[in-house]
Amino acid sequence: MTKTKLGFWSIVLLAINSIIGSGIFLTPGSVVSMVGTKAPLTYFFAAIFASILAITFAAAAKYVNKSGAAYSYAKAAYGENMGFYMGVVRFFSASVAWGVMAVGVIRTTFSIFGWNQSFGNITLGFVVLMLIIMVINMMGRRIFTIINDLSTVGKLGALALIIIAGVIILLKTGENHFNELNHLTDSTGKSLIPAFTTSGFVMAVISAFYAFTGFEAVATGSEDMKDPEKNLPRAIPLAILVIAIVYICTIAVAMMVNPAAMVTTKQVVALVAIFHNKVLQDVILVGAIISMFGINVASSFHTPRVLEAMANENQVPQFIAQRTKRNFPLVSFIITLVLAVGIPMAFQYNLPTIIVISATVRFFEFIVIPLGVIRFYRGTNREKILPAHKNFFTDVILPILSVVITLFLLMRYDWISEFSINRAGHLMPNWFAIFGMVFGFVILPLILFWLTRRERAENDERVK
Repeated sequence: MTKTKLGFWSIVLLAINSIIGSGIFLTPGSVVSMVGTKAPLTYFFAAIFASILAITFAAAAKYVNKSGAAYSYAKAAYGENMGFYMGVVRFFSASVAWGVMAVGVIRTTFSIFGWNQSFGNITLGFVVLMLIIMVINMMGRRIFTIINDLSTVGKLGALALIIIAGVIILLKTGENHFNELNHLTDSTGKSLIPAFTTSGFVMAVISAFYAFTGFEAVATGSEDMKDPEKNLPRAIPLAILVIAIVYICTIAVAMMVNPAAMVTTKQVVALVAIFHNKVLQDVILVGAIISMFGINVASSFHTPRVLEAMANENQVPQFIAQRTKRNFPLVSFIITLVLAVGIPMAFQYNLPTIIVISATVRFFEFIVIPLGVIRFYRGTNREKILPAHKNFFTDVILPILSVVITLFLLMRYDWISEFSINRAGHLMPNWFAIFGMVFGFVILPLILFWLTRRERAENDERVK
C-alpha cells in the first residue's frame, strides 16, 4: 500500500500548529516594555528572520531526511563530532524551551486562582505538572492526538477572541490609546519605556523571535511529505506570514485598547490585562493554558527522543536509550526533566529572561546549519546525502544571510544585563544563570562525550 504523504497545504497547517505556542502569550508584555510603540515592527523583523532561517532549514531537509533535524544535518555536513555537539546543544535548548513553557502554565494557572507565586509554590507546581506530564507520556500516542487537537483549538480561539474583542471595544469607544506608550511614567515620573537603542531593539527582536520558534522542527518529518524539496521552502514561509499577521494584529489591537496594562501588569499572559471583563479574561487565560499545556506535552514527547536518537546511533551512552516494559524512554525523560526544571529555577522563574536565553541558545544551530547547507550545495559534506535539486538562492544566498543576521544579533545582544541581577541599583553576576549556560554548552557535552568514550572502550575490550 502506498503511504499517503502530506501535501502543500497540509505542510502549511502543520507548520502553523508547530509554531504557534506559548511565545505569543508570554512575550508581548516584555517586548512592549522594551521598545514601546515599535513592538509591532519588532515582531515583523522577528518574522523575517524566522522566514529566512526556516527556508534554510527546509533546504537542509531536502538533502537529509533522517530524524533528528539539526542533529542529523550537522552530522551529515561536518561528521560525527559536530553532529554529537549539535545534538547535545539542541537537546539542551529544547529542554530549556520546555522549562519556559512549563513555567508559563504554572504561573498562568496560579494567576487564575489567585495563588501566591512564591519560589516554593512555583517549584511545587513544577513537580506536580511534570508528574502529570510523565503519566500522560506513559499512556501512549492516542492521548497525544487529543491534547494536540485541544491545544490547537485553544490557542487559535484565544488569539481570535483577543482580536475580535479588541476591535469591538475600539469601534464602540472610538478611542485609540496606541501613542500613550510614549508618555507612560512610574510613580517617580520616570518613563516606563526606555529610550530607543539598537541593543534594546535587538533584545526585543530576540524575545519576539521566541514566538516564531518551532519552524526548525517542521522539516523533521520531510520523508512523509510530498515533494519536500519544493513544498517546504514555500509552505514554511507562508505559514510564518500567516502567523506574523495574526501576531501583529493581536499586538496592535492590544496596544490600541490598553497599552499601559501591557507594560504594568503582573499577569503572566500580559494580553489578558488589556480587558476589564473578568469572564473575558478567564476565557483567554484558559485558552492560553490549554495551548501551553498542549505544547508542554508535545515537548515532553519530542525532546527526550533527541537524546534517545543519539543513543541509538551510539553518539551518547546506550543506556540512555533504554525503555520500560511499556515502551517509555524513562532514562532520557528523566535527564530532560532535570534540565527543564533546573534551568528555570536557576533564573528564579523570571520568564522574560528564560525566554531570551532559550532563543539565544538556538542561535548556535542558526549558524552551524546554514553553513552546513552551503556544504551540501558544494558537495563538501562528510556523510552521504540525498541527490536533491540544488538551488543557489535557497542553498547559498539565504544561508549566508541567516549567518550574517544571527551574528549581528549576537553582537548587539546585551550579555551583561541578561547574566546579572540588579541589587539596590547595582548589577551583580547571576552565577546560577552563568553556570546554567556553561553547563549546557560545555559541561553536559563533556560528560556525555566522556561516558560515550568509556562505553565504547569497554565494548572494544569485550570484543577482544
